[in-house]
Order: sequence, then structure tokens, then C-alpha cells
Amino acid sequence: MKAVVYDRLGAAEDVLRVVDLPRPEPGPGEVRVRVSFSGVNPTDWKSRSGATARQVDEFQIPHHDGSGVIDAVGPGVDEDRVGQRVWVWMAAAGSRWGTAAEWTVVSDQQAVALPADASLELGASLGVPAVTAHRCLFADGDVAGRTVLVAGGAGAVGHFAIQLAHHRGAQVVTTVSSAAKAELARAAGADLVVNYREPDVLEKIRAYAERVDRVVEVNLAANLALDLGLSGPGTVVSVYAADTADPELPLRACMGANVVLRFVLLYGVPITDLLRGVSDVSAALEAGALTELPVHRFPLEECAAAQDAVQSGAVGKVLLDVG
Repeated sequence: MKAVVYDRLGAAEDVLRVVDLPRPEPGPGEVRVRVSFSGVNPTDWKSRSGATARQVDEFQIPHHDGSGVIDAVGPGVDEDRVGQRVWVWMAAAGSRWGTAAEWTVVSDQQAVALPADASLELGASLGVPAVTAHRCLFADGDVAGRTVLVAGGAGAVGHFAIQLAHHRGAQVVTTVSSAAKAELARAAGADLVVNYREPDVLEKIRAYAERVDRVVEVNLAANLALDLGLSGPGTVVSVYAADTADPELPLRACMGANVVLRFVLLYGVPITDLLRGVSDVSAALEAGALTELPVHRFPLEECAAAQDAVQSGAVGKVLLDVG
């Protein structure tokens, strides 16, 4: 099979290459997926570049997320799964078999049935963004009847956070940086969209909701003052990204708001919680509550360009069109 691999850390164009590898065989409790699309996330370029520590075991096929069709199963897996369309999550976590290849092998529970009316592109877009959004929203209880603030509602995590929160009965406010991103957030279902580059952001949100119960936060250093201004006892600010400078924590203001700060990184989330997130995302997908972002397609041979596009902040979802 053709696969993208790297065996050392560095810039995408320096270390990523397409090679021929033996097609992997599923072991006990595993399935093999013929990959249609491979989803590219920030965690993928960070692992490849060395921005986040990870050891390479001989070689690494990048990318956690994907979609395709199961074409073989290992011992202990129901043979009826062969031929099933699936979405794949966290394929490269603790494994060399990521989704940037014509085939990947994952555990049975990491290949989730894709509804007939859900596209393979949408399936490949779920994984890390949707499960991260779920963890941020629901680790501290349900959000039905509550108000959620999603920072960066046009990003992949923000997109699915809006839709998962709405699906569970929350009101959703989101912040964006442009008119084009505002349209994406409205299309996702946000009840109020505010451009954070404009004046009086706090006042505009307070006119809609005096306080919020959850914050799905992409940039704590930049947004902490806004988050605290909208927080009260029981508000949970869930932080899932660390691409900017570390914030200076105003302890007295945090104490005065009685706010809870939660930090989310999927690699350390207990498997039972991950599986609950996957199950809830799957149920929302079945209900038609999740939709695609605009897709940027790259062929397998242009994996380096695809990762660079994500690193540069491409708006929408970057996918490798594997075949």
C-alpha cells in the first residue's frame, strides 16, 4: 500500500514522504479500514514537527482521524463488520498506523459505524475535533437549558461544540474574527455570533446572556478577561489549545467569579470518558445534528502541503483524499 511516513521530526517538506509498505493485518480485537479520507488536525503537525514530544518507533504514519470501509477483521471481531462504512478516531495514538495511508488498522472500538446519510468527508472530520468538543462541554455535566460560549466558532472544535451543545438543548454564543467566519458559525447553529475584533464584545454578549455556564476556550491568554466577565459560580472554562503564550492568572478575579478551569488533551482522557464521547458524537451524527465544514482536499502525495495548510490556519477542514 501507499502511505505517508516520517522517521524523524522536522518540517513537513523535510520529513514526510510517500512509500510502499506491506498492507497491515488486523490482530485480535482489531479491524482494517480501507481509507477514503484522512483528517488533518493541529495535533498531527505538532507531533511531526516535534512541537509536542513523541517518540517515533521506526516509522510513523500520521493522522488520527479518517473514514472508509472495513475490509478485514481480526479474531474476536464480528465478521459482519466487513463492508461497513466507518469513521476512525485516534488511529495514531500509541500506534504507527495513522490514517495517511491506503489502509489503517485500529481497535474495533476506534472504527465507528457511519450512518448512510453521512458523507465520508464528514466522517473524516469528526474524531479529534468532535470528541474534544464533547469533553469540553460535558465533562462537568449536561448543558440542557444552559448557556455555552464557544471561542472560535468557525474552527473544527468550535463547529462541533456549537452543534453538540445545541443538540443537547443549550443556548450557544460564539466569538469569531471575521464576517466570513461569522457565517460559518451561524450555519453551524450559533444563537449569537460576535466578532471579537469589534468594540464592546462583553456588553454585546451580556445583552443576550448575563453569564455563561460553559466556555469552550481556544485561547485562554487572549480571552480570560472576557471569560471571567461572563462567569459566575459553577461556570466551567474548558481550555483545549495552547498555541499562544501562557496566561497570567488573576487569582483574585478567578476566586471572585468562583470559576472552574478545566484543561483538555485527549491523550490523557480516561478511555471510558473517550468512549462516552464517541458514543454521544455518534448519536448526534445519527440524529443529523452534525454537519460538514468547508473542505480543502489534498491528494495523499501532498500531505506536507495539507499539514502546512492546517498550521497556517486554513478555515474549514483539511482532508487527504486517499481514494
